[in-house]
Amino acid sequence: MKARHITPELARTRLVAPEDMVSCNLAFIDCKLPGSHLKQNYSFIGPGVTQSSAQVVNIPEPHGFNIGAAAMPKGVTNNLHLHFTAEVFLIHEGTWRFRWGANGENEAEFSAPAILSIPTWIFRGFTNVSKEETCGMVYTVLGGNNTGGIIWHPSILAAASEYGLYLSKENMLLDVNAGDTLPEPEGLLTPLPEHEIAALRHYSVEEMRQRAVTGEDRRWSAAGLLDSVLPGHGGEIAPVIGFGISQDKHAEPAIVNPHGFSVEWLRLKSDHVVGRHLCPDVQVIMVFKGTLEVTWNEEGKEVSIVAPERSVISIPANSWRRYRALEGDMECILTTEGDQRKRVYWDREILKQARAANRCLDPDGFVTAVDLLPETAKRAGLKLEALP
Repeated sequence: MKARHITPELARTRLVAPEDMVSCNLAFIDCKLPGSHLKQNYSFIGPGVTQSSAQVVNIPEPHGFNIGAAAMPKGVTNNLHLHFTAEVFLIHEGTWRFRWGANGENEAEFSAPAILSIPTWIFRGFTNVSKEETCGMVYTVLGGNNTGGIIWHPSILAAASEYGLYLSKENMLLDVNAGDTLPEPEGLLTPLPEHEIAALRHYSVEEMRQRAVTGEDRRWSAAGLLDSVLPGHGGEIAPVIGFGISQDKHAEPAIVNPHGFSVEWLRLKSDHVVGRHLCPDVQVIMVFKGTLEVTWNEEGKEVSIVAPERSVISIPANSWRRYRALEGDMECILTTEGDQRKRVYWDREILKQARAANRCLDPDGFVTAVDLLPETAKRAGLKLEALP
């Protein structure tokens, strides 16, 4: 496996800092409905499910998933729609009321920091119900490079038509008041029939709560990373969805059904690091608290970027990287392509220091004490640690 070298110019293009984020308030068909017209939509990694050609996409390169966000003032609503691929909400700020069901009859509220995965093929919507008069922020991870778009509830399509908004067969927004030509009826998207809506799966409030991990639910592990016992290191992992990079043999993600990606929390104390390592799968980091420094490449060829809170960083597959928390404690969310358990390869110096601290990987790739293993298992672990 040949490691990918990251140049200074490439490094900056992998960072979507707050000042790089460009919102679109005409991304969806409900954009002019009262109570929804103040939504600001973002596409950071891939286009997501935007229905507007005006939406700016910061990093269009396929990652196996899409990442975007919605910024919504208190009281603003995103109306009922359904997805064909996974949709995961990462609540960064505020309290949000989620609705789901044939007519949004089920409800539950979640506050930052929380992660919620809503199943495919059910209608969902959400409203910022925060106590504070601030604009809340919720990130989304959508499965696949091509999400297939979304289906809006028939009531939303009918309401939007009163404002001159329609959807083409290609699921793109048409605004007749802005000069778009309205095609013949057969050129418009057909609303989902009532009998098909009635046949959609029902999820109870309890079932949906089981698909959420709140800040209090997080199960942090200091054994999730091989280097965590080393002085100045100490990164902790809290799995949420699927099997990510955690090397803790006892780690159990709360949500395990296939999404096409994994989601886990990573936290570091101020000025602490996650040592140099490599992952064969593409990853994206969303900084939810503090400031993160990402340094790429081998020693002597290092290139760094600084990512403040709210930043999104795309980490190319097969690239060496290390992380450091700057100016205070840091918490971020790491999304990695694929449903499989992810492999992490550590720098040789990290491996050497870890063994000196009686830490290594067992033959299954989990962190263990060196002196617990027979020689055969130690040799198997050494082979696992080596880059192919």
